[in-house]
Amino acid sequence: MDNLSTADTGGAVETRGIEPVPDHERRGRVRELFPTWVAANISVLLLTMGAALVVFNRLNFWQVLVVAACAALVSFGLVGVVSVSGKWGGAPGATLSRATFGVRGNLFPGAILWIARFGWETINAVTGAYAVLTVLDLLFGVRSNTALIVVTLVAFVAATFLVSGLGRKALNICNTWSTYLFGVFSVLVLGYLIATMPWSEVFAKPAGTTAMMIAGIGTIAAGGISWVPTGPDFARYLPHSASGRKIVGVTVSGAGLVMVPMVLMGAVMAVASPGLADAADPVSFLGDLLPTWLAVPYLLTAIVGMLLINSLSMYSAGFTAQTMGVKLPRAMAVSINAVISLVAGLLLMLVAKSFLGSFITFLILLAVSFSAWIGVYAVDMFRRRRRAVRYDADALMDTSRNSRYWYTGGFCWQAMVSWVLALLTGLAFTKCDWFAGPLSGTPIGRYGLAWAATIVISAAIMAVLPTPREKAPAAGSDTEPVTEPAADLQAERSEAVTV
Repeated sequence: MDNLSTADTGGAVETRGIEPVPDHERRGRVRELFPTWVAANISVLLLTMGAALVVFNRLNFWQVLVVAACAALVSFGLVGVVSVSGKWGGAPGATLSRATFGVRGNLFPGAILWIARFGWETINAVTGAYAVLTVLDLLFGVRSNTALIVVTLVAFVAATFLVSGLGRKALNICNTWSTYLFGVFSVLVLGYLIATMPWSEVFAKPAGTTAMMIAGIGTIAAGGISWVPTGPDFARYLPHSASGRKIVGVTVSGAGLVMVPMVLMGAVMAVASPGLADAADPVSFLGDLLPTWLAVPYLLTAIVGMLLINSLSMYSAGFTAQTMGVKLPRAMAVSINAVISLVAGLLLMLVAKSFLGSFITFLILLAVSFSAWIGVYAVDMFRRRRRAVRYDADALMDTSRNSRYWYTGGFCWQAMVSWVLALLTGLAFTKCDWFAGPLSGTPIGRYGLAWAATIVISAAIMAVLPTPREKAPAAGSDTEPVTEPAADLQAERSEAVTV
């Protein structure tokens, strides 16, 4: 058995680890997810990505609007759907995934997701550090140098570590207030842009190709797709009776409320300053486009937002580390990610030549690596939706041969075959600065649809293979699956078509 923390103390610091939340502690509300997914998208990187759609993909204003809306709907629609399994099992996605891949099999996709999470945290930490450097320049005229870069990045990562270690309750409070603050200043920035931007030039820009729109959707959606496996982490305190439709709706609306206007603002800014899409860093351009009285408070709220994004990411990464066998409390397991993001961040800020090029390449590979997991997990969810016992709480924590999720040698071969084949095929369709697969010249590769193909392939293979047979509890075992209340089960079945 995994023997980590076993209770949530109810204080400021969450002590619960990867173990499922008991029914009597499931007092969360669906609306609490809204500020979580708003905060998860408070990043000036969306401005840079919106600018890239205009400069590199050559899209016009209306096409960028469609791309941003579709990206939010697709990516966070997947986050919302997978989040439903969190209220089914009351456990983080990394733990629930044991029921899909097997106790040992789960270590392989878990390792890929953990490594990818390092990269995402590094990108966010670097962006936050650049924002701090820009504020120092605007307010005090302090120019960036190597020593200041090191100090700034260390401070940002340390703050992220402290906030993520507090846990769900503290993050919910921080997310709510950052949503209000960022919303106010975003409205001010939007008003300034409306009053000062050359709108005749913005709307006169010719339309780009459909292929570039499709590729743009994949690029913008990649960030959201990276949140899919961690969606259950934030829904595990919801009671069984929580509406699956509302979980999906709140997730998409919270993310879309930020994603769409931020991407559009970046596209509009690119018309006035085309060089911002390939600037040396993703933040300093705001000091050139906005007056200091607006740029500084906007950047300060953005710094808080990026701090929270990284804290949410590290919060979930702590669960992944525990699932991978790290014998530390969740708050301490987060320290592994903090150290790695610090080292990688220094390399990106001091050695890498192009931030945007590295970022776009990372997004492309990130989307494919997460998509193979998504397809397999989604089919497994579909098969569990009508079961009285969707997840066995004790079996999820049992890593012995007696576990219900031991399957064959600790591996669910159907899930592993589906995941490996889809991942390899998706990489074959992928093309980026570091890598070009043998199938990258096909329409799927040219349109940037490797991530979508990976989801479809993994789901299709998993669906046609025989349904995995879970191991029966050993004779005399005191492990009793917890069945969901009949009324809650009936309510969930009534919305099974949606979820």
